[in-house]
Amino acid sequence: MPLPHRSPAGGRCAPRAADAAVAGAVLLVVAVWTLVSARSASEPPVRTALGWALIMVGCGALYVRRRQPVAVSVVTLLACVVYYPLSAQDGPLMIAFALALYTTAAEGRFAAAVALAAVTLLAVGLGEIRQQPGHRQIDDTSLVMLAGWLISLVAVGRAQRTRSAYLHEVEQRALAAEREQEARARQSATEERLRIAREVHDVLGHSISLINVQSGAALHRLGKGPAPEAGLATATEALQAVRSTSKDALRELRATLGVLRRAGEPTPTTPSSSGLALLGDLAARARSAGLDVRTETTGTAVSLPPPVDLAAYRIVQESLTNVTRHAGARTVRIILDWEAGAVRLRIADDGGGAPEDRPLGSGVRGMAERARALGGELTAGNGEDGGFLVDARLPFPDRPAATAPPSPAAREVAAPAAVRAHGTTDPTVNERGTTDPTASEGDAAEPAASPSDAAERDPR
Repeated sequence: MPLPHRSPAGGRCAPRAADAAVAGAVLLVVAVWTLVSARSASEPPVRTALGWALIMVGCGALYVRRRQPVAVSVVTLLACVVYYPLSAQDGPLMIAFALALYTTAAEGRFAAAVALAAVTLLAVGLGEIRQQPGHRQIDDTSLVMLAGWLISLVAVGRAQRTRSAYLHEVEQRALAAEREQEARARQSATEERLRIAREVHDVLGHSISLINVQSGAALHRLGKGPAPEAGLATATEALQAVRSTSKDALRELRATLGVLRRAGEPTPTTPSSSGLALLGDLAARARSAGLDVRTETTGTAVSLPPPVDLAAYRIVQESLTNVTRHAGARTVRIILDWEAGAVRLRIADDGGGAPEDRPLGSGVRGMAERARALGGELTAGNGEDGGFLVDARLPFPDRPAATAPPSPAAREVAAPAAVRAHGTTDPTVNERGTTDPTASEGDAAEPAASPSDAAERDPR
């Protein structure tokens, strides 16, 4: 495989321009040397012209030495074989052959270079042996020096070939490492983008759904024309609930997106105040939307690692969001079962459940992905006694370290499918698989006006 030619500065240069420059330089050296030698030697003009023609052929052949190294070596060797017995000027045409022999070895034709060097040495040796005593042009010492010279040319060419191959391999490895680093950077950026998208989806989907239901319920009661005092109390209660829910949503959203505002800040593992410790506040907000939320706990609660704590909170939050938007339920049970090395969450409602022939929505798939990323599992479907049941089991270390860094799996929790594959799901199928003819693509927070209205419109 031919290797790229480089200029001394390390950049790529045009091979033909470099070969033309080398051929011109060799021709200049040989011509000047020959002209200097011609002052002390005389010969017929025909021989002089033939000698200059051989010089032009030998030096001119160097222009294609990289493309045809063996052929150029043979041509320069034959030019020397004819030139030196013919010309009395004895110019340094051997330089052209030496450069061609070196190029042959440097271009990877090592066997051909060795063969040409051996043929050259044998031809010179046999020619000198056949000379009469006292008429030899090269003595034994010069023959030994010629042999060493030819061996050195081949060895240096071989070493240059090895060095070029090594540099080429190092360059390819550096390029591969750079491409791999860029790919990892893109993957990390994608994972972070999906993490933020997941958090934003959960926070906004839950909070805006509750705000919609709370305001819709207030409008429903006010539409029945109550007494002014009762209407004012109803409006005040609804506005207070909306203010509380929106305040919590802004707090969580600020904690999630805060890293985007400060360059160089480490990526947070979890928003500062989201976890099972806030389960009571989460249930209170759902109660303000008209749901009867009941929580039960079995076993001994322990301190969870931040990734597991956040995942458990988000699963309960998303489940309550789906109940508020789609179930038409009035009662929700949240059961926390603390097991050895795991926490089990069950969220059950008394709604109409989901149609069996409908696929589950992106919210349920997102919860399942959260559980799987932490080594747990989540199932969702219609309960045995009616309604809808979300059952999740999240494992955690028996003795979680408070200062231990989060596991890589927790940082790689995938975003909900609706975020990762926007536009690929049926917009008429809601989070739990039921049909919602008013839904539109990308509209993640358009719930019913109130639980009573949802029950009236839902034939289940």
